[in-house]
Amino acid sequence: MNSTISMIRQIDALLPQTQCGLCGHRDGCLPYAQAIAEGEAANKCIPGGQPVADALAKLLDRGALKAEESVWPIQADGRPQRMKAVIREDECIGCTKCISACPVDAIIGSGKLMHTVLTDLCTGCELCIPPCPVDCIDLIEDVQPLPTEDLRIQEQNDLRRRYYAHIQREETRRMYRKGPVVRAEIDSELFARFSQQTDAVPAIEVKQKDISVQNTVSAQTTIELAKIRTQIKKLEKQLSVREDAQKQTQLIELNRQLQALQESSK
Repeated sequence: MNSTISMIRQIDALLPQTQCGLCGHRDGCLPYAQAIAEGEAANKCIPGGQPVADALAKLLDRGALKAEESVWPIQADGRPQRMKAVIREDECIGCTKCISACPVDAIIGSGKLMHTVLTDLCTGCELCIPPCPVDCIDLIEDVQPLPTEDLRIQEQNDLRRRYYAHIQREETRRMYRKGPVVRAEIDSELFARFSQQTDAVPAIEVKQKDISVQNTVSAQTTIELAKIRTQIKKLEKQLSVREDAQKQTQLIELNRQLQALQESSK
């Protein structure tokens, strides 16, 4: 078992840690590393391109395979063009869906406020684009000089740490979240096992839901939501008959409370 874990870690160390899922493994680089160790083809890492496919073939003592092609042109280092996400901020509605989708926490913002991408951290994984309801995210070429091998390893290690921290936070939030999530639930147990084998990444603790607490919170929230919706309908009916500035202010405040309660119950 230890030899298997060691091999998976060696494979994972060669992968770019974009966590993009383009290899077919939605949870990112570590699940693909595990699959490679179990016999899956080692040429599916699109961001890594031919250099990563060749490095994996050498590590595994397998025959070299042609890397799966990227839609982006090839750089001088043999890898596909590095890309960065950019939000057209004047079109952003502050829905936070892109923030939830980013595996390395490279997007900042909050509900109903403009979001922005921290380009130094963005991996160009494209995961923020599908959930954006107003299609205000573009991918642009990274114009920075290509990193040296030492800088690339440093970048990969940092991205790996950020992803593990992201997983732990999402695992904690999962205890109280109801309804759909932007990204399918991550296999936290896999990452937890590997986080316990090294100090290089944040340790991940898999949470267990307290059903009694969850049911209590859910019931209280449902009752409060029903009360607010009833008050809103009553005010809307009154305002449809006669305008009233005070009641209009009350309606705005109730809608704000309703939205805040709905967000907190997700």
